[in-house]
Amino acid sequence: MAAAAVQTPPRPSQCPRKRPPAAGVPRSSTDEVSMKSSSSTETSVAAAPHRIVQWGTGNIGSRALRHVLEHPNLSLVGVYVHSEDKAGRDAGALCGLPDTGVVATRDIEEIIALDADCVLYMAAATNLDEICRLLASGANVVTTRDDFQHPASMDPEVRERVEAACAEGGSSIHSTGVSPGFINRAIPLVLSQMQRRLNSLTIDEYADVSSRNSPDMLFRSMGFGRTVSDFPKARLTNARGSFGPALAHVADALSVPLDSLERSGEVATALRDVEIAAGMIKKGTVAAQRMTVAGIRNGKALMRFTATWYCTTEIDKNWELRNGWRVMVDGDASMTLDLQFPPMPPEVMAETTPGYTANPAVNSVPYVIAAKPGIRTTSDLPTIVATLAS
Repeated sequence: MAAAAVQTPPRPSQCPRKRPPAAGVPRSSTDEVSMKSSSSTETSVAAAPHRIVQWGTGNIGSRALRHVLEHPNLSLVGVYVHSEDKAGRDAGALCGLPDTGVVATRDIEEIIALDADCVLYMAAATNLDEICRLLASGANVVTTRDDFQHPASMDPEVRERVEAACAEGGSSIHSTGVSPGFINRAIPLVLSQMQRRLNSLTIDEYADVSSRNSPDMLFRSMGFGRTVSDFPKARLTNARGSFGPALAHVADALSVPLDSLERSGEVATALRDVEIAAGMIKKGTVAAQRMTVAGIRNGKALMRFTATWYCTTEIDKNWELRNGWRVMVDGDASMTLDLQFPPMPPEVMAETTPGYTANPAVNSVPYVIAAKPGIRTTSDLPTIVATLAS
């Protein structure tokens, strides 16, 4: 008996735009082509490179900008920057590449006028007015901000406003990155393919930040180098807002919704003065911090995420300090997955790490463009597969 014909869905780069191009905005002459699936159904699909705006050119944003310029299916049409000294500069100069002819701006109206297919939003903080303005204009948004990873965890008024903007523009928004993101949403969902019962999911994250030359982030935002009494205690529980929605999303996707989230945290101090890339960590000041979020179901922890970030291994606590991640699944097909960074000099590590956050965002772009309008989660999208060459 002959095998039944199977209709193969188009690749994300071939999917049609959710809105027509704006009047007067030039498109490639190959915008619309025909493709026949194995069932001989002819489909009109968009084949031209996706028009991209890079929003923010900091440590992560500049790496994403470089990858957009080098991507075979993405075409950079605009760059939004926050500082006056970057405005007016060529995009290539902002990411270490030759000039491109695309000049950075601080004017959101100039960005809106570009009629981009997608904006890679990598601001230091989420500006809801900006996000909604972009979405309502018809631009899809992929962001490394974690505010949109689990709609049910969002403030109801914020969620309603974002969904209304998506409906108005026929656009989608997706939060991604490495953590939250790849390690505590995408990886658990992939591992669930091996399970029919889940007793517990435990994710441990370890990060040696001694090579990060980011004084403002480490000392001001993260609180390293402060005395224990001066350390911002709220930081140890703020992980609930970042990593809690990731666990809740996985639980919902597996149809085992959580009853509640619990959080805890502690710090460790340096045993001696330590010089790191960002500056000095004095003896007796905070040199490591550990934060845990537990997802509770039926009175016990079904899921647990713990982040341990440290500037030195010489601390006053007997903590396991390593690098990378460990994912442990206890179920009817139990397994442990170790992901570690290979040994590399500090300068190579500093050059490498931005990609762990920027790359998932760049690779997600064609999938988000193809998705239905709204706040799209990891489980809403197909498995993200990178396009590495044309």
